Amino acid sequence: MSFRLSQRDKDIIGFINQFRAVDRDSLVELFFKQLKSPINACNSVMVRLYRLGLIERTQQYSPTVYLPVDAKIKKNSQKILHFLSILDIYKQMCTYSAPKQVIVEDKPTGRKGGIEPDFFCIFKGSPFWIEIQRNQYSEQKMQAKINLYEEFFFSDEWKALHWQPEDRVAVFPTVILITSVRYAAKSDHIRIIQAGSIHELMEKYKRSTKQQREEKPITQSSSGGIRITLT
Repeated sequence: MSFRLSQRDKDIIGFINQFRAVDRDSLVELFFKQLKSPINACNSVMVRLYRLGLIERTQQYSPTVYLPVDAKIKKNSQKILHFLSILDIYKQMCTYSAPKQVIVEDKPTGRKGGIEPDFFCIFKGSPFWIEIQRNQYSEQKMQAKINLYEEFFFSDEWKALHWQPEDRVAVFPTVILITSVRYAAKSDHIRIIQAGSIHELMEKYKRSTKQQREEKPITQSSSGGIRITLT
């Protein structure tokens, strides 16, 4: 069968391959919202791509969730909810600024037992590793997770990661914990931020920046050489 894919078709397929599980409403929001009938347009495109064998889908969820054709997760797997959580955080970021260099389920150490953030991105000019905690951890388990980040920090391997700027000093990403529970986990070497959502995080920094402007001129914010610019 001969068929021609539009650039939007290719972008949608690439996006599904990148995020592993994407619900219909997210596709509407990201690719079709400018159209007169965005839901109908999305449904039409997704049915066509599915019938062409270019994407998979599961109707275990409502609305339908779309998967890559080579997805190794079962169509009723709880892992789908994990990927949808990642997608939700990505969409929250997009309301402020589109994240760049996005890597879903990043494995920067390249070996088993190393850090495995849910995703990496460069957001508003700064690099972040984001951990989404859908389940509550013990304090010991969370601190152990932070300790792995410290181990990677001291390895200096992160300085050679492909997204590091060639014309500036390498930067170790800030670690964002998206969690409804506040943990006592801490580090003297890497920056850790805990928030219930990206919206909460941005509101927090908006208030902080406003307060700083009212009190004194703002100086460059840094922590152990780590830069964070959210406003």
